[in-house]
Amino acid sequence: QVQLVESGGDSVQAGGSLRLSCAVSGSPYSGYCMGWFRQAPGKEREVVAVAYTGGGSPDYVDAVKGRFTISRDNAKNTLYLQMNSLKPEDTAMYYCAAGLSRRYYGGSWHCRTPTSEYNYWGQGTQVTVSS
Repeated sequence: QVQLVESGGDSVQAGGSLRLSCAVSGSPYSGYCMGWFRQAPGKEREVVAVAYTGGGSPDYVDAVKGRFTISRDNAKNTLYLQMNSLKPEDTAMYYCAAGLSRRYYGGSWHCRTPTSEYNYWGQGTQVTVSS
């Protein structure tokens, strides 16, 4: 049973930065697709960034490309989301998720992005960006 615990959410001004962390336990860390998703009030949960722990390039939603970076510390079994140049529209509850579904193209593994492909979820951490 994979367990995920997010932390690092906060309230910041537009243009600021935050780093979210997701501690992973309960299962082998390698060989999973790990991702960050977010859900704003009244909206559906959407993918932010996903990455395969076995290697390959991460994938980002267009709205965060160039501003957010997903990374992991394998020794600490922790996934991160570095968020820079935050905008009010980034305000949401951010969730860490893990799943096994991926596909191979372009010479590397890529994780699938639909929320339905992820079996394990954390409780979420709130990010609020004010203008």
